[in-house]
Amino acid sequence: MSPGPAALRQWLAAWATCLKGGDLLVLALACVACGLSAAILWQGGRPDKAIIRAGGAVFAEVDLAAPRVLEVPGPLGITRIEIQPGRARVAADPGPRQYCVRQGWLKSAGAVAICAPNQVSLALSGRNADYDSINY
Repeated sequence: MSPGPAALRQWLAAWATCLKGGDLLVLALACVACGLSAAILWQGGRPDKAIIRAGGAVFAEVDLAAPRVLEVPGPLGITRIEIQPGRARVAADPGPRQYCVRQGWLKSAGAVAICAPNQVSLALSGRNADYDSINY
């Protein structure tokens, strides 16, 4: 059974009396350091191009500067890939579960969307790919 609001307030008040000004400063600095390191280090980098594969072979390498739509043939039908400046997505796929469509827009280098039943994949590449979606 969980404690009520009054017990929780009492516990917080008892805990707060143990803290000194320096403790609060260290806690605040630690929170800022965690936030900054996450913002700086958790980036896949800007993607330069999209690599589209069909049946294991490279179908197209497309620059991400201009918007366009590509139709990629596969064993089940046509997979439609949409490119916008700096991002790409699988807009439509004839596969049964639609996992690659549900991934939405891929925005960082190393991100991958795989439409396994139709043997089509979309990968973003760039200079600073810190990780890739498969290993992540």
